Amino acid sequence: MPFPLPEPELIPIDSVPALRWGVIGTGIADRFVGAIHAHTAQRAVAVTARDAEKTARFAQQHGIAAVLPSVEALVSSPDVDVVYVSTPHPLHREQALAAIAAGKHVLVEKPIAMSAEEAEEILAAGREAGVLVMEAMWTRYLPQSSILRQVVADGVLGDLRTVIADFGFVAPDDRSHRLWAPELGGGALLDAGVYPISFASSVIGPLALTSAVGTTENGVDSSATLLATGRDDTAALLTTSLVAALPVQAQVVGSAGRARLLSPFFGPSGIVVTRGGFDSDDTAEWRDEAFDVLHDGLGYQATAFASYVAEGRLESPLHPHAEVVQVMRVIDGARAAVLAG
Repeated sequence: MPFPLPEPELIPIDSVPALRWGVIGTGIADRFVGAIHAHTAQRAVAVTARDAEKTARFAQQHGIAAVLPSVEALVSSPDVDVVYVSTPHPLHREQALAAIAAGKHVLVEKPIAMSAEEAEEILAAGREAGVLVMEAMWTRYLPQSSILRQVVADGVLGDLRTVIADFGFVAPDDRSHRLWAPELGGGALLDAGVYPISFASSVIGPLALTSAVGTTENGVDSSATLLATGRDDTAALLTTSLVAALPVQAQVVGSAGRARLLSPFFGPSGIVVTRGGFDSDDTAEWRDEAFDVLHDGLGYQATAFASYVAEGRLESPLHPHAEVVQVMRVIDGARAAVLAG
């Protein structure tokens, strides 16, 4: 009989305040707003984006009352409690700082910025202003992540040794697409690689980049494989790509067992824990069957965000500011190494 896995520790949606969200951008925001409206008490009340016609359609689709003409109008609106920045990476710094200056809490899509230096600036501004600033690394708030944290803390895997994770896909064959555009923050590491790097950091602590190799196309990193070290002599092998459909799995290996996050590990999927060696059948599995749509799991981070606001926190206890910056440092180093050839 499989051994029991711990139950995920989740925040009840009715235990947090229903914040009023202002949305900048209409890309991934389409999935985020759909998720919070369907599965949480959070509500988007205002939106602004570059394309006025598209923004109006977005607002109508999601029942958002206010379509505002500019970022300045949105962040200064008295009807907005928190600003969700979901624009391309190079715009994150300016827009997050504008929201912070207006006294708003901010959730910034991953990666939080284009560099560790920009990340530090954003997070320092948030602390000084006394507002919550979070990177939207939704993986941290999923049920399977809670189970993994408990399994590791309970010593089921023994002493941790290695984390292996990947996220890669075949990007559109269009060199004008943002993924291939250096000026839009293109490249595998910023868009997809942030997921396995952040995952490894969440398990084995602050990462130090040992080496990075990869390929380049159109002036951006098209693939990268990183070796990094964490605390207690642990190691991480991490891969990302815009030119290969990777398995999108993650594994945590210890002296007494291993845990495998099912694909795609960054969203609601599941976890398999095995005690013993490679030939062991002492295995337990938990699958996330809460949603039919993968990105409906984005609601977990919105509920967590609201709970942290209610508690007066300035950073996420599951994703502290120092860790956000350190992950960006690893990305900075890996990008530099790959682009230098």
